[in-house]
Amino acid sequence: MANVKNGSEISKKVQHLDAIPPDTLSKVQKYLEPFVLSLEKLREVSAQLRKDLIRGLGKHSHHKAPVKMLPTFVRATPDGTEKGDFLALDLGGTNFRVLHVRVVEEQQKMLKMDSQICVIPQEIMLGTGQHLFDHIAACLSDFLDSENLRGQTLPLGFTFSFPCEQKEIDKSILIRWTKGFNCSGVEGKDVVKLLKEAIHRRGDYDIGSVAMVNDTVGTMMSCGYKDQSCEIGMIIGTGTNACYMEEMRNVKRVEGEDGRMCINTEWGGFGDDGSLKHIQTEFDVEVDKTSINPGVHTFEKMISGMYLGEIVRLLLVKLTEDKLLFKGQTSEALLTPGTFETKFISEIEEQDGGLENTQKILANLGLTWDSVDVHVVRLVCDTISSRSARLCAAALATIANRIRVNRGQDHLKTTVGVDGTVYKKHPNFSEELKVWVRHLAPNCDITFLVSEDGSGKGAAMVTAVAQRLALQSRLLDDSDGEGDDDGDEEEDEDK
Repeated sequence: MANVKNGSEISKKVQHLDAIPPDTLSKVQKYLEPFVLSLEKLREVSAQLRKDLIRGLGKHSHHKAPVKMLPTFVRATPDGTEKGDFLALDLGGTNFRVLHVRVVEEQQKMLKMDSQICVIPQEIMLGTGQHLFDHIAACLSDFLDSENLRGQTLPLGFTFSFPCEQKEIDKSILIRWTKGFNCSGVEGKDVVKLLKEAIHRRGDYDIGSVAMVNDTVGTMMSCGYKDQSCEIGMIIGTGTNACYMEEMRNVKRVEGEDGRMCINTEWGGFGDDGSLKHIQTEFDVEVDKTSINPGVHTFEKMISGMYLGEIVRLLLVKLTEDKLLFKGQTSEALLTPGTFETKFISEIEEQDGGLENTQKILANLGLTWDSVDVHVVRLVCDTISSRSARLCAAALATIANRIRVNRGQDHLKTTVGVDGTVYKKHPNFSEELKVWVRHLAPNCDITFLVSEDGSGKGAAMVTAVAQRLALQSRLLDDSDGEGDDDGDEEEDEDK
């Protein structure tokens, strides 16, 4: 399997190839061949990303780098001693969640005590920033009442899923609104400050320290409490991203040489400088051209859930036009962008009910199919999801190899905290990902752990770790200059 090179080996998983006449099969495979990436090609992709990670970390090369490598100011993963009550705020769309999380050290457990979903009406999404943060502060106030937490000053983890430049763990500047938000007076401002100001305007409660959390970092941290060797977070769902613990000496944009810091790679932008042109197909180019953000997020558009269904749709249209499917008859639905949902790919590739699911989906799209059509559609889906898993593996292997080399180790044992519907829902994706990561990072032993609520519990854990580190450094500060005599004695004993 390591040597998948040609169209005839397009997919070992599909045992239905014998149901497709050889002549049709070879014509279909001509279209699918560009999607089949050999181990050699994947190594090239990995080598390119390796260079881009270094560019993104550089002080002077960063601004031109397609992979942004953003410092998160998260300086450690959990060590199991974290404990206490925390609030988490998760704002990433038209709803936001408020959570109360309790970390119980004795049981090594994070318990979600309760949570509440608050709606953000359209007029607030398009109104003033002050109005938005007043609304968030009001919902937080209601939640504290319902949980009988008023009067306690709890630390808060804030997952804010919009493009931000983080300056400190508790300082994050909004670069631009996305996802239909356009509140005035927020872009270019520190969102933590805006939240705190809104709470102070109310004057009926207060919060403790705030930690800003990217959802990918939250994914890593929510797994890191269960498994302390978890040092990589990865999301492969609607979008895709990864983070990992980098050596501080390599993070050129932040002062300090000691220890580590979690880096939010923003790897969805890999290839935005044209470096993946050699593996982009005509269908990828078309998906990019018709997207809301042409020219950006090249890698994401090749592997994530928001785009996989559309790549399959474009392929099906092309195969139909060439009379290799549905006797050359398309349908209005098939010709409409966005109608072939990514979840259909998972349903079609199911081991047992896949063929039946395919028939239903094609009928719902207004297509007249025969049994050969059903098998061809399955082959197309399998090829597209397989490419996604391989490219994802190439990127993940790059990060694992980097951590290993950074630490001067011959062999690395590490855990990846994972989230996202493509990983969790697709019947073959996770297995294929693991197989290819083993080929591409043979000296890394990688365990995968599915994250539970990275943007909620994970945000609370980031706050808990930040609090533990702050306490440790305060203890060090307090002891500075005290007990010098004891120190001298110990030194003498060592001699």
